Amino acid sequence: YFVYFNQSNNFFHGIMFHHFHDHGIHTKSQGSIDKDDFYKMINFIGKNNILDANIFFEKLKNKQLKGKEVCLTFDDGIKAQIDVALPVLEELKIKSFFFVYTSMFEGKPDNLEFFRYFRMNFFNSVDEFYDKFYEILDKDLKSFFENNNDIIKKKKIKSPHYSISDIKFRLVRDNFLTKSQYEKTMFLMFKEKQFNHKDFSKKLFFQKDDLKRLDNLGHLVGLHSHNNPTLLEKLNWDEQKNEYEKCLSSISNILDKPKNEIKYMSHPCGSYNNDTLKILKELGVELGFKQIMTIEPEKGMKKLNNSFLEIARQNHSAIFKKMN
Repeated sequence: YFVYFNQSNNFFHGIMFHHFHDHGIHTKSQGSIDKDDFYKMINFIGKNNILDANIFFEKLKNKQLKGKEVCLTFDDGIKAQIDVALPVLEELKIKSFFFVYTSMFEGKPDNLEFFRYFRMNFFNSVDEFYDKFYEILDKDLKSFFENNNDIIKKKKIKSPHYSISDIKFRLVRDNFLTKSQYEKTMFLMFKEKQFNHKDFSKKLFFQKDDLKRLDNLGHLVGLHSHNNPTLLEKLNWDEQKNEYEKCLSSISNILDKPKNEIKYMSHPCGSYNNDTLKILKELGVELGFKQIMTIEPEKGMKKLNNSFLEIARQNHSAIFKKMN
């Protein structure tokens, strides 16, 4: 069964999960997997190769991690992880990392999940959603796409699980529009389809009790910023520091744990710069996960797993592709 490892991933890393679906509340969406897929994936990686989060952390600190050792990580505090993935983890006795951004615990979750749910449940296909989005946006994007052609090609190589339309949409969302312009367009679409997103909070996001439960079961809860910005590296020092200090305080309060016991994080959307790494060190963070499996020279990386705060991760959807 150990067909996951090959020449290109034969180094220690994390496996990154986001979305899961079941036959109830959690509907199927781009890249989501169900319970059976999750079991198969664990088999495919080889359960012996998967370390508990605390063991992965200890071995990393003592520089004892070996080539084929991985851990499982879950980002964004998405409720389906509790409902679909957690029972599997518990049954197989695998302890994992859960990285949460914390504005959701103040009743202000990032709209990203609402947008995703809407995109997947109110249209026949994601491309139908994109068409409608551009129609409502009503901007001429031809020259924008032409000017960004190289970026689109590079992104496709870095993230092969995204289609070209996915990449173009993300570029428009993150680079062409401001956050408020993007959200305004989305809320117009919500209105047109009579989607009241506030009703879906409990269904889509962790509640404080979920965090306590994970902690009590021996999983490790870590930082993922406060507001989950898509481009954290664009924020200045104080803004970045604020993102992580707030996140740390919030988790420490909910779990009733001293701040210095929370020593792990993952970079939201893989976005960070030198400032981020310095801030995290100041906050006592000793393990940070990236979003991809390659060296990013533009971030000053010299090698894979360049520092304790730049540990590579494989996206679960890339593994799913290999399995099928």
